[in-house]
Amino acid sequence: MRKDVTIVGAGLAGSLCALYLTKRGFKVTIFERRKDLRSEIITAGKSINLALSKRGLTALKKVGVDAEVMKIAIPMYKRVMHDQKGNLTEQPYGNKGQAIYSISRAQLNVLMMRLAEENGAALNFNEKCIEADLEESSVVFENTITNKRQRIQSDLVIGGDGTFSAVRKQMVEHHDHEFNYLKIDHDYKELHIAAGPKNSFLLDKNALHIWPRGDFMLIALANLDGSFTCTLFAPKNGEKSFERLNSKNEVESYFRNIFPDFYDLVPDLYKQWINNPTSGLGIVKTYPWHINDTAVLIGDAAHATVPFYGQGMNASLEDCRILDELLDKHGEDLKSCFVEYSQNRKPNGDGLQDLSIQNYVVMRDKTADPEFLLQKKIEQKFANLYPDKWVPLYSMVSFTNTPYSEAWEIGMKQEELMQSIMSIPNIKKIWESDEIMQKMLLLV
Repeated sequence: MRKDVTIVGAGLAGSLCALYLTKRGFKVTIFERRKDLRSEIITAGKSINLALSKRGLTALKKVGVDAEVMKIAIPMYKRVMHDQKGNLTEQPYGNKGQAIYSISRAQLNVLMMRLAEENGAALNFNEKCIEADLEESSVVFENTITNKRQRIQSDLVIGGDGTFSAVRKQMVEHHDHEFNYLKIDHDYKELHIAAGPKNSFLLDKNALHIWPRGDFMLIALANLDGSFTCTLFAPKNGEKSFERLNSKNEVESYFRNIFPDFYDLVPDLYKQWINNPTSGLGIVKTYPWHINDTAVLIGDAAHATVPFYGQGMNASLEDCRILDELLDKHGEDLKSCFVEYSQNRKPNGDGLQDLSIQNYVVMRDKTADPEFLLQKKIEQKFANLYPDKWVPLYSMVSFTNTPYSEAWEIGMKQEELMQSIMSIPNIKKIWESDEIMQKMLLLV
């Protein structure tokens, strides 16, 4: 069954999907609206460093490219919280040796495109999808430089073209698919801590750094060159929001007062502030994710989320693995394959979005709360004693391939149980006792 496949979008999902399909012997052609990143890597502005974890690695491993990717990854074993005075508190992500990995979106995208091309995919750039007849697997592209149009006919169209997907737009407009875009009331701006002398790291490179401040936060992830990619997430409006940060004095006094240790590391802060865009955040919900046996969505086109669990990329890579497994299962019956794919992945897209919104509250607020940190210690102790009874929610999401929808449901039950444990009188002093562990065992 050799198929001719058109993939719209050469991002991470599109490139990985191309790798999976070329290994099946399919003829794969990718069309990307942007210019070729390989000719000029974009390192700042809108990239938000990615956090690669177990399910993303599982998808990369299945197609044999995990070792290549790990060459550009930096392990992060813990969160490091920075308080308003610059004091640090550490929280391990899991057990000793467990890590998520900081990775540059641009570097990873360049690598994935190269691997896709080396494995037989044809890549075309500056080609914008402007219309499609998805029942006929026909797509019209317009070159963004020459304005020349071409209609591409194939057996299958895969929409891997991101949050504002043109392929999904055709599904919604011409096939009445459900669609909702929920814009959240926080924006983000990327900033940069330059490397120190001889490319030294000015912060602990093996940690995700968080400056939690209640309704907003700053984060930093290390890059291979000694620098850190940082992101401010803050409300659009109101006190301490983006709308209040315009002049050099407003920006510098905001960071000097609220993030003093960060401010000291960024001498060109205002220059970065005015040069880097302020960008919005939103959630995409759509259903179904396919048309007959001729078109299917992957990645952000189907389930874009907010970046607070570091799982957007991992979910997109997982889409490719699940789709590949279903192609094995259904053989030439692509229609049944896509129906099951839509039904399987939609609840997990929703689950991830619930997890991501919840984790924003955790990161910006609760990571600075001693009671929350104690709760996590109790959970980890119990999980180590009874690993078959309890996997902490963060570990379930980041260090297993448990479906997101299941992780969300289990996590909600765990939270309810933990609230009853945390309400026990004097819990701070007796949490390590056998009595508390036994009580948890009875409640599970």
